[in-house]
Amino acid sequence: MIQLAQKEGKVYLNPVPTEQMKGGFFKTLWKFMNAKEERVPLKHLGPFITNPNEYSTLPPDGLRITWMGHSSLLIEIDGKRILTDPVIGRASFVSWAGPKRFFPYPIALTELPKLDAIIISHDHYDHLDTLAISALKDSNTPFFCSQGVGALLRSWGVAENMITELSWGDSAVVGGDCRITATPARHFSGRGIVNRNQTLWSSFVIKGPKHNIFFGADSGWFPGFHDIGEQFGPFDLTMLEVGAYGEGWPDIHMGPDHATNAHLALKGKLMLPIHWGTFNLAFHSWREPIERTIAYATQKNIKLFLPTPGAPTVIAGAYNSKWWEK
Repeated sequence: MIQLAQKEGKVYLNPVPTEQMKGGFFKTLWKFMNAKEERVPLKHLGPFITNPNEYSTLPPDGLRITWMGHSSLLIEIDGKRILTDPVIGRASFVSWAGPKRFFPYPIALTELPKLDAIIISHDHYDHLDTLAISALKDSNTPFFCSQGVGALLRSWGVAENMITELSWGDSAVVGGDCRITATPARHFSGRGIVNRNQTLWSSFVIKGPKHNIFFGADSGWFPGFHDIGEQFGPFDLTMLEVGAYGEGWPDIHMGPDHATNAHLALKGKLMLPIHWGTFNLAFHSWREPIERTIAYATQKNIKLFLPTPGAPTVIAGAYNSKWWEK
């Protein structure tokens, strides 16, 4: 059985002991400011533009993904449409500085098809964006978020009756036949240096009548992936973070090696790497995560699904668009 979330006072605890940053904040900041890798693309990426007319009909086989970059996906599963972690602005506490997208969000949020649910995995700036929430708050779409994150959504104008907060193990039903279940992750929360970990962080199982998929959001490796796989797997698709890893924070981000191990532990059939190629959040080059993921997947006999950003792509087996090479 999966672990349930626990707190120590006001602070949520990770499923296993976790160090958020090794070496200290200022040492890491200095290294981040002086790293020499191509962390931001030298050439403009895209344009990646989603044609909203492509959503005029649902995918015939029941599963289609539009990767909007980073951890934002429009998931079409068995007749339902679910948006995850939309971020259209900077991954920063201010609008004028901090990591900005390598390419614009491929579609205006007002041009999205009617959504059945919006999932917010946790409160970090690269997953929870005030600009995106402002654009979506009046869409009459239910929000499903980790425990405690609802307070932020309410403060930004999302109606109380549109918010469902989930702790690990909690489930909610969307449209009568699609179940969203919050599952453990190894990460942290907080939108500033103080008041860390006072809201929860989660991964999510999304199960429709025909398909079963896993949205990993942010997590370091931990044995609980095996438990999730045993209780909820196998999965037709796992969406797992492969970017923003570093030697200073090995506990809270997986990187390609551990992400591919997590896919195997989850009993995944097909893996979609996320959380890369969109923001400058680590010391590695912007291409390194996907290049290393492909190498590990080849070694471990893992099938990858690598669509072009913004392109609604039907799940029909392994696929590599090689968009980053173009």
